[in-house]
Amino acid sequence: MNPAPQAPPRGRGRRRDQLIAFGWLVLVWILLWGDLSWGNLVGGVLVAGAVLVFFPLPPVSFGGRLRLGPLLVFVVRFVGELVSASAHVARVAVQPGYQPRAAIIAVRLRVHTDLNLALTAEALSLVPGTLIVEVDRNAGVLYVHVFDTHGPQDLRGSRRRILAVERRLVRAVGSAAEVRRVSADPVERGPEP
Repeated sequence: MNPAPQAPPRGRGRRRDQLIAFGWLVLVWILLWGDLSWGNLVGGVLVAGAVLVFFPLPPVSFGGRLRLGPLLVFVVRFVGELVSASAHVARVAVQPGYQPRAAIIAVRLRVHTDLNLALTAEALSLVPGTLIVEVDRNAGVLYVHVFDTHGPQDLRGSRRRILAVERRLVRAVGSAAEVRRVSADPVERGPEP
């Protein structure tokens, strides 16, 4: 059951978001040219203005709250998984004659917000050995390519790891209702799509 959609930011909040996007677009323009000059600054301002006028960003609502403790837990666990997965992929890459098997699994996330889908997909894609193949936004399902699977137990383990990443992210930046949802819904639940 999805929570009621939150109202998009209005007034000052929406203008602030547009100003932040404008600043980032100008910065990216200058970085792409690799030279801070008046010409590049003016060009960046013109391009950023055109992008925001002709391709307006959809309003994004954030109903969560940043929690520093759980955010630190997420970062530490993420770095640990990053190092572990990198070592595993490196070992498989140099192991002579080894043929790794891969699979694509569907994992239904418990919190279907766009922000949660995007954050979870990004965190998973940054870890070697996992890659997001497709996202079903309406159903809240991530289709994830997982590397070096040997059987159903590896697929179940991958699904649990993905849901654990979602749980840590929601605890770090989710709303109170979302935190309750991931805490009440155990990772080891029944069959997935």
